Amino acid sequence: MAKQDQITKKKRLTGNSRSHAMNQNKRVWNLNLQKVKIYDENNQIKEVVVSARTLKGLKKNNKVVRMDYSKPAKVYGNQSK
Repeated sequence: MAKQDQITKKKRLTGNSRSHAMNQNKRVWNLNLQKVKIYDENNQIKEVVVSARTLKGLKKNNKVVRMDYSKPAKVYGNQSK
């Protein structure tokens, strides 16, 4: 699986780490990926890998079903539709 957000398709960023002497070394900024279960367009439960920023938006829009797999399922938000 690629290290990519499955909803927004964001990938890691690349660039240089610069010292005070302006030396440069290649580095990457990885996403904070989380595995969650969400409701899709047909109200079916689907497991996806999303970034923490996308997860914040999903919680706000009441789409997240389950986050922590060590505990029983918990529905976030109001699911009465």
